[in-house]
Amino acid sequence: MKKIFTYSIVAVLVAVLFTSCAKERIYDTRSSWLSQESGDVVFSDNSCGLYIVETNYGYTIVQNFDGLRTYEGDVMYGNFGGYGTRDFFNYTANIVTRGKVVEYDLTYNEAWSALDYYCPLGKANGFKMTQSATSQSKILRITTPVKQ
Repeated sequence: MKKIFTYSIVAVLVAVLFTSCAKERIYDTRSSWLSQESGDVVFSDNSCGLYIVETNYGYTIVQNFDGLRTYEGDVMYGNFGGYGTRDFFNYTANIVTRGKVVEYDLTYNEAWSALDYYCPLGKANGFKMTQSATSQSKILRITTPVKQ
């Protein structure tokens, strides 16, 4: 009886050991990220916890959630056209970061004012936001009307 009990315990432990070990599969989803909207980070500040991304439609203010640092000049991919929490792909650092879109489709001056609102000591601390050559000529985002 002791042999049967001992062998059954060993068999269960071996079964648990081999079924719990699994090869981690890493799926390359880079192509799905690169098919989304892209933008350049034109402002990044860790003390505020936000960064500003310039897209073809305007400036988007993103609040950083996961603590991964984004830097000015980083190329980001994701859905910048709406409010809410979502993932973004930082192409430059090759990482996926999580953030909340606070404002989107802003002009340069609106983004600068919103930056002053979300970071009250922004201009007082000498924050600067880079301005590209295409900052004044942005495309209007087409939205579908909501059915009522």
